[in-house]
Amino acid sequence: METTASGKDGSLTLLKQGAEARVFESTFVGRRSIVKERFSKKYRHPSLDSKLTLKRLNAEARCMTKARRLGVRTPVLYAVDPVSNTLTFEYVEGPSIKDIFLDFGSTGVVEERMNDIAVQIGDAIGKLHDGGLIHGDLTTSNLLLQNHNNQLVLIDFGLSFISTLPEDKAVDLYVLERALLSMHSSCGNVMDQILAAYRKSSKQWSSTLNKLAQVRQRGRKRTMVG
Repeated sequence: METTASGKDGSLTLLKQGAEARVFESTFVGRRSIVKERFSKKYRHPSLDSKLTLKRLNAEARCMTKARRLGVRTPVLYAVDPVSNTLTFEYVEGPSIKDIFLDFGSTGVVEERMNDIAVQIGDAIGKLHDGGLIHGDLTTSNLLLQNHNNQLVLIDFGLSFISTLPEDKAVDLYVLERALLSMHSSCGNVMDQILAAYRKSSKQWSSTLNKLAQVRQRGRKRTMVG
């Protein structure tokens, strides 16, 4: 259910609330924007809560900025407000990859378009990983396709962190693979296409994909054990 509140530049319309943050639609200097607010946790000591919230806010902003420097499209970051614990960034016009993939085979989403999206995903992740950036929440809900140019945009860097370890990169890919298997089984071998593009994009793909095989094995064991 949408709620509306007053913001600095205009009204704030609640779009989504998660465990860590609320996401609003608003305007910033006359431009349509998204405001992400990290809210306090009542179970934490106020001083600790304030430090952790600010640390995570700044980390997310840095990771978004780093991703853009690596050549990966993200929303343009407009402002970081440490007082209200908010990030304000560009509103991206376009559907999520989740919605596009869910429509595959039912409303004329053609295979050629699927292939193009898979290539863009693999290329973007390869650039992130070679730059030492782990997204941390690679689901199809956090991938958008801009309407005006059909270009992939990555969002929600709230769980992102810096790492060059093949293990961390492999887990990043595994999260995406599990999301595709659980929600988009009708899309066939789209993960294979993503990994093929990843190999072309990443100079360090070999060590990462070797680790991915191990991560998959661990995942299967956990599933069997329960």
